[in-house]
This record gives sequence, structure tokens and C-alpha cells, in this order.
Amino acid sequence: MKLSIPVLVSVIPVPILMIVFGVLWKRYPPKSINWIYGYRSIRAMRNDNTWKYAQQYQAKVWRWSGVILLVFSLIFVLLFKKSYTEIPGWVFYTELIVMILSIIPTKIALRKKFDREGNLNE
Repeated sequence: MKLSIPVLVSVIPVPILMIVFGVLWKRYPPKSINWIYGYRSIRAMRNDNTWKYAQQYQAKVWRWSGVILLVFSLIFVLLFKKSYTEIPGWVFYTELIVMILSIIPTKIALRKKFDREGNLNE
């Protein structure tokens, strides 16, 4: 069975979006603390320092996670060509799980760098 364009189109949006938003947040991070755009957690929204650090760190996490996911997805789809009806769904759900779990490294980095009040740890 040949590689089909619809299968590829179904597995690349999540990694591409992660890469695009990672690059966007690196170049144009959300300037002010808000509940609409950017990496939003209680610790990240404590003050400007925690906000800027969280945006920068999450941008890096998403760029690298997106690249790794894109490579993984393409390899996985190419390896399992005969299961085109099932593979895109599994790959897509795996990508979503990785995307959601990508908040964990940023939470850990914020906890290491700042205390609960948003002051730098010494």
C-alpha cells in the first residue's frame, strides 16, 4: 500500500503547531500576564519574572517536542503502512498526550527557579 496524503495530513498538525507556537513564543512571547494566550499556571502568573521565564521555557519545550513528535509520527506511519485505518488515530492521540504532558517540564523548571511567591530561589 502506498503512503497516502490524507494519512500524513492527519498526523502532522499537532507537531507542526507545537513547533510554530514554540517559535512564535520565542520571538514574540506574550508581553503581559493573561488568561488567554501563553503558558498559564498559577506559578507562572505570579509576577513578570515568572511569566517571562515560563513563556521562554515552554517555547523551548514545544519546539523540541514538536520536532521529535514530527519525526516519530512520520517514521511510525511509514513503518506501519498496512494499518492506515488505525495508525493515524493512535499517532494523533499519542501526540495530544505528549502535548499535554509537555507542561510538566515547565512546571518543574518554575518550581526549581522560583519559590511559591514568585521570588528567585537562592
